[in-house]
Amino acid sequence: MISKVERKIAFRYLKPKRKEGFLKVISIFSFTGIALGVAILIIVMSVMNGFRTELINKILGFNPHVIVKPYERGISKKDFDKISELKENISRSAFTFNGQGILINRQNTTGVLIRSTANDDIHEINLIKNGIIDGSLESFKKGTVSIGKELSISSDLLVGDEITLMSTSSIQTPFGSLPLQEKFIISSIFSTGLAEFDQNVIFIPFENANSLFELSDQDIDLEIFLKKPEKAQAFKDQVQNLLMEHYVYSWADLNKSFFGALKVERNVMFIILTLIIIVAAFNIISGLTILVKNKTKEIAVLRTLGVSKQSISKIFFLTGFTIGFFATITGIIIGILFSYYIEEIRILITSIFNIRLFPEEIYFLSQMPSEINLGYITIIFIFSLLITFLATIFPSISAAKLDPIKALKYE
Repeated sequence: MISKVERKIAFRYLKPKRKEGFLKVISIFSFTGIALGVAILIIVMSVMNGFRTELINKILGFNPHVIVKPYERGISKKDFDKISELKENISRSAFTFNGQGILINRQNTTGVLIRSTANDDIHEINLIKNGIIDGSLESFKKGTVSIGKELSISSDLLVGDEITLMSTSSIQTPFGSLPLQEKFIISSIFSTGLAEFDQNVIFIPFENANSLFELSDQDIDLEIFLKKPEKAQAFKDQVQNLLMEHYVYSWADLNKSFFGALKVERNVMFIILTLIIIVAAFNIISGLTILVKNKTKEIAVLRTLGVSKQSISKIFFLTGFTIGFFATITGIIIGILFSYYIEEIRILITSIFNIRLFPEEIYFLSQMPSEINLGYITIIFIFSLLITFLATIFPSISAAKLDPIKALKYE
């Protein structure tokens, strides 16, 4: 335990005298360095966690959790009935088609991903249903399409405009093989918040997909949405055991490398940014070492008055640890506040300096995400205190080893 006298002396040393101005500067640098290190670490980890969570939510809200793809034959009613046995895990399922096509608009051509569901239940996709910014899903019928916001902007398209879609299927004519194409009217424009989807995906009615691509049973996939998407991998294994003749994969399989890279990047950033705290901790070592040199006479007097080596060590340990502790608390407060208002701060900086801090086409999201994770904050707090603890040990031991006779001999 630390006695009242030890605490009083330690807190006196936290306020250097006027002639010890250099020591005060080092203490300020130590405090500022640790606080900024902790704050930056919390901000970066919050943004990376938020980015991962937001991206997963967008992907899961737009894409199916498990996909059954035909291999040698189409998916039969018998196959569907087998999967229905697992209905307690299924939120909804639908037969769908996905194909590559070309959008032709005046003189412009753009490669797109054409999606269609057998029941034309586009309104069942929450990201689309809640993201309609122009037009209406009620108008989605034969001969119409629903396109993304980014595609409408890049191709200069509005609701009511006519476009032509060209498929990868072809038809034989006297002039040779020509790709199939049909004209459509834009019925609605959606925004999912995921720029990659909004730029590349077009929804068309299943009837049009059937004629445009000349679909066969082997072109139709079964897409399954789960009540608990995080259990997609286990559910995929169950479905694969039931349908050995078909290929089954989950959303995690499609994005494994991407989310693996995010995890590695997050861990590397944690290690790199922790170095900021370690560098700041060296300032504590420097400050305490100088303090010990400046207080040589006082340490000697305390020792001659009967203060033990252990008490001297505690005094200097408490001095350094107090700086680290309050710096860590300050850094956590700054980091949490910055993370909470990071989107507002981004908008402010963008408007003041006219720069783009979070380009949608690079990061896929329209807003800078942030997720404050109490678990990570606790780890950062403990890690910062551990570094501070280690930084104060050497100067504290050095102060305790000071010989009072030798110290007073030259005074």
